[in-house]
Amino acid sequence: MTALHLKGTVVLDDEREVGEVWVVGGRLTFTRPAIPTTTVEGFVLPGLVDVHCHIGLASDGPVPDEVAEAQAIADRDSGVLLIRDAGSPADTGWVHERDDLPRLIRSGHHLALPKRYLRNYGRELDSPSQLPAAVREEAARGDGWVKLVADWIDRSLGSDADLTPLWGREVLAEAVDAAHAAGARVTAHTFATESLDDLLDAGIDCLEHATGASPDQIDRIAAAGIPVTATLLQIAQFPAIADQGARFPRFAARMRAMGERRHEHVRNLHEAGVPVLVGTDAGGTIGHGRIADEAIEMSRAGIPAREVVAAASWRTRAWLGATGISEGASADVVVYADDPRRQVEALRAPRAVVLRGSRL
Repeated sequence: MTALHLKGTVVLDDEREVGEVWVVGGRLTFTRPAIPTTTVEGFVLPGLVDVHCHIGLASDGPVPDEVAEAQAIADRDSGVLLIRDAGSPADTGWVHERDDLPRLIRSGHHLALPKRYLRNYGRELDSPSQLPAAVREEAARGDGWVKLVADWIDRSLGSDADLTPLWGREVLAEAVDAAHAAGARVTAHTFATESLDDLLDAGIDCLEHATGASPDQIDRIAAAGIPVTATLLQIAQFPAIADQGARFPRFAARMRAMGERRHEHVRNLHEAGVPVLVGTDAGGTIGHGRIADEAIEMSRAGIPAREVVAAASWRTRAWLGATGISEGASADVVVYADDPRRQVEALRAPRAVVLRGSRL
């Protein structure tokens, strides 16, 4: 038996660093073991987190297990060792049984209404009144999270089609209460300004995209301490989506404007004190394994590299209830030649990826 000796700068959290840690029997220890060791030097971070990712999903819907496996491997090899899957039509519970794949926190199906989300992606309810019951079912199916589609284009409005909310205030509140009673948290896909106040009033736990947040709503989000996943790689596609929806001028104009101001918007969230999370929105139209690209986009938006890396690693691991680098914790770490907290581009090139104690 040999131990892995990780030496250099070992980042524990925002304030603490140590010079070395060992991997013995799949666990981390700060005590030098009395067995042979192999040394890897560099900057050691707790495994990265993609907090908005879709294992088992492609642009046209669910994929076979072997494709989902390849998606998870691409994420793992990028340094992502913990994924919150933000909705998937595929049953990916089998990932839990694979020690060589990232740890997965599933949100169950996206919950939507007919023709009010992407085809083959979500679970479509016949009526908004069914939402609380569906939330209870998805809470039982997932791993402590439920995903709502809060708004989407309403094509029934004809030439006036635009983003509109799917759910009323009362049913949203009842649904969030149902999730909380079941021990689950709720996140919501939201682009539209019109959805956010009802989501906040309902006690939502997290927001995905939140591209429509007004200055007053940003202040509300910050005051409530609700995280927002920026998904800048996805929002960069809004102008192209606007072009595809040109026959709906109100929708197209809104999408184009949100896409063009995406960096300013994320900077405003950060400066207001909103915890901005790192999520690629991989699956669908975004490829897997792009956590570094998303982090770089957040840095370009004006969030300091140190803050971006903290959000991509130890802070979000703690928020999700996962361990970081501590005595006896599972050895899920990534090693870099250069310090990503100084230059976030270093995330592109992991020197070593260690998952459950195995160097991959």
